Amino acid sequence: MTAELYRRGGIRSVEIGSVMFGRYDSAGKLIPARMELVRLAIPRRVYTQSHIDYVVEVVIEAFEHRKELKGYRIIEEAPMLRHFTAKFEPV
Repeated sequence: MTAELYRRGGIRSVEIGSVMFGRYDSAGKLIPARMELVRLAIPRRVYTQSHIDYVVEVVIEAFEHRKELKGYRIIEEAPMLRHFTAKFEPV
């Protein structure tokens, strides 16, 4: 969803879920995070109501097209703090 918000409207956000908190078991299989969340990067003192309205419009548009969205897979990651530098490709 974070990639889609950026693609559709240039809205910056961060994934707080399996990319950030997922772990691998001893066999190398990903153990996903318990929750998949998105945090929007909206500084409260900088933007006007029209900016927030735009964000809402883009989120609604992305939600309406959710069944068409494909995921991304990690193609490169650091052993620690991978969410800062991971590289992805569309599935």
